[in-house]
Amino acid sequence: MGLFSGFKSGSDTADFWLDLNQVDQLDAIIEDSKTKPVVLFKHSTRCSISSMAKNHFEQGHNNIKDPVDVYLLDLLSYRNISNEIASRFGVEHQSPQMILIKDGTVQLHSSHNSIKAEDINNYL
Repeated sequence: MGLFSGFKSGSDTADFWLDLNQVDQLDAIIEDSKTKPVVLFKHSTRCSISSMAKNHFEQGHNNIKDPVDVYLLDLLSYRNISNEIASRFGVEHQSPQMILIKDGTVQLHSSHNSIKAEDINNYL
């Protein structure tokens, strides 16, 4: 049982995360972003700064006004996907990092302590 296994989306956090674990998911994510914004969150499971940024994002997630899909990328397991994200979207790799994609293009990206779920509202 994980730390967040009992949480529910809506009033709590963590169940909103979708796993990003295959490069070919990026094609579907780009297509999906044309009808609904998508957030990619790059997370290093061994980094305390990344864990703090992820927790801060989870706390602010309920303040996002419009529905968004939020994908969590475990950088230690899937660095190749992170490299592909950097290549496709022209956003230099950071860890932790949040990337908002809408209509197939990056609308917002931030890293480290600059990651704030609430900032997404300005781009929706």
